[in-house]
Amino acid sequence: MTVSATTFAVHDRLTPRARGLLLVLCGAMFLDALDVSMKGVALPSIGADLGLSTGSLQWVVSGYVLGFGGFLLLGGRAADLLGRRRMLIGALAVFAVATALGGFATSGPLLVAARFVTGISAAFSAPAGFSIITTSFTEGPVRNKALSIYTATGATGFSLGLVAGGLLTEVSWRWVFHAPVLVAVATLAGALAVVPRSPAARGRGFDVAGSATVTAAMLLLVFTLVEAPDAGWASVRTLGSLAAVAVLLTAFVVVERRVASPLVRLGVLRSGALVRANVGAMSLLGGWVGALFVITLYLQDVRGWSALETGLAVAPSGLVVAILAPRIAAPLVGRFGSGRVALAGLTLSVAAYALLLFLDASSGYVTLMLPAFLLVGLAFTLTYGPLTMAAADSVPAADQGLAGGLVNTAFQVGPALTLGVVSAVVATGSLQAALVVPLIVALLGVAAMLPSLRRA
Repeated sequence: MTVSATTFAVHDRLTPRARGLLLVLCGAMFLDALDVSMKGVALPSIGADLGLSTGSLQWVVSGYVLGFGGFLLLGGRAADLLGRRRMLIGALAVFAVATALGGFATSGPLLVAARFVTGISAAFSAPAGFSIITTSFTEGPVRNKALSIYTATGATGFSLGLVAGGLLTEVSWRWVFHAPVLVAVATLAGALAVVPRSPAARGRGFDVAGSATVTAAMLLLVFTLVEAPDAGWASVRTLGSLAAVAVLLTAFVVVERRVASPLVRLGVLRSGALVRANVGAMSLLGGWVGALFVITLYLQDVRGWSALETGLAVAPSGLVVAILAPRIAAPLVGRFGSGRVALAGLTLSVAAYALLLFLDASSGYVTLMLPAFLLVGLAFTLTYGPLTMAAADSVPAADQGLAGGLVNTAFQVGPALTLGVVSAVVATGSLQAALVVPLIVALLGVAAMLPSLRRA
């Protein structure tokens, strides 16, 4: 792979300037993860203050997911074509404004609209940050190390957000919006100072028709997955929406085959490593978000734990990633390959969800839940970073934003699909049966990554 002219790596070490760049990009990743987890634990307080029903309240989270999942592919390609620095800085500025607006919202619709815009901004910042790393650090151990630190930062932000969200909610739920604004402003200032300028791609037009069809398809797909548990998976509305998604995606493929400068170069999908990385991403995050949803209901509704206690209980999973991923993920990938390491991680997630099947009203935290959470942490340590490495290594530098958009889309679609199924099972009244869904999702990820065992 041709290294960008803005490469900061020096052989097997990072220069001070490279460390500064990595710090800023990790700040953007930390911000996205922190924002998502903080809002989740504040939902009951938001609903009580604004008078929102359960159906309306879930859109505080789903509105973000809709904007993020719907615009990721567009955000990824925009970074490649219009300049990665420009996209990152612009998205961080919009993120800060939209999040601040959410903190001052006095009605449900305004809050959901702010969350939707925040999701869109994250859809542009996430692939921009990913592609800045993959084009600024030399392919191999240095870039793998940078990606390990980058992805571990996301897990740290998610875990810290669960605890910080619980603490801030005790003061006011509005602080779970105000606090990320401060992080966004600090990250934006750092980005202006250290992120290198990247010129827009010359001689390549912007694929308006492709952008419109794929964005509409992703928006409708995520919306359908979120609404399916209430509308019914076999309802006319759900089936009709899925049919419309299929039509839009077909139109997108037709457009991409005919335009001179496609939004998504379909040839990248011939990469088996990239496809496996995306399936693994759907499985990894989908399984954990589905399991976390059930665990939250179990701890708060069955065991009577508070939001803060729930966040503290789950936090060890993220701490494992924060401590181990920067130290062991890159060396393991260097020795065994990203696919094999990710396969080992997904196998550990299977073990974790199998253990959670034994949960009952009297299960001990130390004897059952904590071991499962630690296994999940190890699974993310071995899987999250290596999956992003596999995605980056499988495409040329000009398509790094697209690769970031694809893998981040998988990380969003997986949870949306899994949550839809889990919610439908929970509605039958059985939390234990709902825990079977994450286990099946993890098994599907293992099956998808099995070809990685074959030596090249």
